[in-house]
Amino acid sequence: MVLNNVLLSFASVLWTDTVSLILLLVVLCLLILNKLRNRNPRNYPPGPTPLPFVGNIFNLDAKQPHIHLAKMSDHYGNIYSLRLGSLNTVVVNTYNMVKEALVDQANIFTGRPTNDVLKRIIKCQGVTFNNGYSWKQQRRFALSTLKYFGVGKRSLESSIMEEYKFLHQAIMDTNGVPIDAHFLINNAVSNIICSMVFGRRFEYTDQRFLNMLSLMSKALKLQGSVWIQLYAAFPRVMDLLPGPHKDLFSCFQQVCAFIKEEVDKHCADWDPSSPRDFIDCYLTEIQKRKDDLEAGFHEEGLHYALLDLFVAGTETTSTTLLWGFVYMMKYPEIQEKVQAEIDNVVGRSRRPNVDDRPSMPYTDAVIHEVQRMGNVVPLSVPRMTNEDTILGGYFIPKGTQIIPNLTSVLFDETKWKSPHSFDPENFLNTQREFEKPEAFIPFSAGKRSCPGESLAHMELFLFFTSLLQSFSLSPPVGTQTSLDFKFGMTLSPKPFRTSFTPR
Repeated sequence: MVLNNVLLSFASVLWTDTVSLILLLVVLCLLILNKLRNRNPRNYPPGPTPLPFVGNIFNLDAKQPHIHLAKMSDHYGNIYSLRLGSLNTVVVNTYNMVKEALVDQANIFTGRPTNDVLKRIIKCQGVTFNNGYSWKQQRRFALSTLKYFGVGKRSLESSIMEEYKFLHQAIMDTNGVPIDAHFLINNAVSNIICSMVFGRRFEYTDQRFLNMLSLMSKALKLQGSVWIQLYAAFPRVMDLLPGPHKDLFSCFQQVCAFIKEEVDKHCADWDPSSPRDFIDCYLTEIQKRKDDLEAGFHEEGLHYALLDLFVAGTETTSTTLLWGFVYMMKYPEIQEKVQAEIDNVVGRSRRPNVDDRPSMPYTDAVIHEVQRMGNVVPLSVPRMTNEDTILGGYFIPKGTQIIPNLTSVLFDETKWKSPHSFDPENFLNTQREFEKPEAFIPFSAGKRSCPGESLAHMELFLFFTSLLQSFSLSPPVGTQTSLDFKFGMTLSPKPFRTSFTPR
């Protein structure tokens, strides 16, 4: 009996040791395979040593990765490498290096990386995250259609100023009580793109639309979370776990449901001979391109194209305006100079218009400085190399994810008079004329630069000058204005309240 117990104990220990040995061998094999698969080629940019499987995800400061990535260049140089999950990534810093990549080698750096997050949200369709032939066809169609409905033309000015009337009245209705103007501004800016895309504007009291704007803002903030990086690295595992990644997918699903409802309404009364908006034009294009499946013109493609336009046409401009409020409250002496120039050039009897801009160099400089310091898209949208190339003397293989660190460009100490402080002089020459430095690329550069740049310029000028013509902006009594931010897909000020005092 004792012998049997001894033999059983020995067998149990032997089995346990065997299982442990097998598990150890499996782990070692996985580590070796991971090392071999992610082995860097010769002359690849240097960078911090990645951890197995997760790479350098935990090397980054999740609250301010754009600043951390810029500081890392002090140690590794202006071009260095990271591994984010399974994606080999190269971070490009300073204006000269970013220009060399996005402009001088524009054709090589036009790709977009794909991961399981993007595949689930947008299926790599639409314009922003599309690639190859489909991207070229979708972008060309979007640009030409938006131009048809006014983008880049003076005719759009009247639509913006018509929307300003509604915004002005909504602010007046607050009776000077300090408010969080986030969704009010979001709604006003969004209505400009909505008028072209959906053929109508939405009231500031439309709860369905306000909920959709809230979901979109929440989703863009969540995209900067380390949870999303982990999902991209381990999608099957993360699908089993709760966390912010589930909230992200839920937000986008609800926004897409809103878009689908609008498309369904258009389909019900669509007249191909009389297009009312972008949706109608796209529906016509679906019919024209039904034999060109590779171009991606179908109803699902329409939904994702609309999502692209809706997000791009709302979030960046409205966030920039919110930064404008922050900086005008933080620096009231600059606000007063802007208002003095508006009064001198425009007066009070009419609203500002685009023709006034050349006569308002200081105001123009302030708006551009808000864009620079606001740094709304601090890491741009990642690119991917379409072929092997050399950048800054380093070898970059085809299929490498590229992060153009726009933070390092907009604060490049070799390109700006006052790189780290809010100073309109950055955009004024010795003759006090407006002058835009070459490093001003908040909309990125090259063939993937933001297609709505001209629309954003017009909206920012007209909304900003009209608001400061009408109101003086100040923080609530007894409070100080903070420059704190929240990092996500966009960089936004933390929630704040503003008093709009009629002038």
